Formats: sequence, C-alpha cells, structure tokens
Amino acid sequence: MSSYWLLKTEPGEYSYADLERDRRAEWDGVTNPTAQKNMRAMKVDDLCVIYHTGEEKRAVGLARVVRDAYPDPDDGAGRLVLVDLAPERALARATTLAEIRQNALFDQSPLTRIPRLSVVPLEPAQFEALTGS
Repeated sequence: MSSYWLLKTEPGEYSYADLERDRRAEWDGVTNPTAQKNMRAMKVDDLCVIYHTGEEKRAVGLARVVRDAYPDPDDGAGRLVLVDLAPERALARATTLAEIRQNALFDQSPLTRIPRLSVVPLEPAQFEALTGS
C-alpha cells in the first residue's frame, strides 16, 4: 500500500513546472531531522503532493516516488538522503494554506502544527482533500 506525503518547495528555486519539464528529479536540500526521517520512510510508488511555499502557499501538483531513499552524494557526513520523483499531474485546483487551515482534517497535521517542516506525511483523507482523488 502506498503512503502519501506533502513536499514543500520554494517555486523560485524548484517548482512543480520544473519537475514536469525535467520529468524526473532528485528531491534534495532537505536537512531537518524530522523531514529526513520522513524521506527515509518513502518508497517507490508513494504519492506526493507538491506544495509551493513563499508567496504562493498552495498545493499545486502530484508526483510519484520513483526511487527509494538513498544517500545524498553531496553529504560528506553521510546523514542525508534523497528520493527521486516523477511528475504525475498538476492539480486541477490548487488548495491554499488558508483553505487547508480551515479544513478540520488538518487540525492535527504537522502541515499546520509544524509550518517549517518540509516533508509531511498525509493521511489518505488529507491526500484526497488536496488532490480530489
């Protein structure tokens, strides 16, 4: 059974459109220990909601994990991992952070309780609320 995740990115650095253009990407730059723990739990075929931070603050796309977590070759200490993602589709309707905060499904979610966390697990109902699927 697949797990569901929300991955935050600054669209000026790497946007969902960039992932669509590249067709596959290493998801890197994650250093927070909790976010790294979440990345280590990711498996091939897990689905990820891509969330733009900064000025946008909205869920915009859907991606699939295409390679399990593996050591970050740029981390000399050997503590960090990456996963590889491929785009699935842009969301038919982007969901803003304000809408997410108003949805009771997210009351206990790290998405609303730990706003700086860049890799967030999602419950199936939360995933459905963001993707419509």
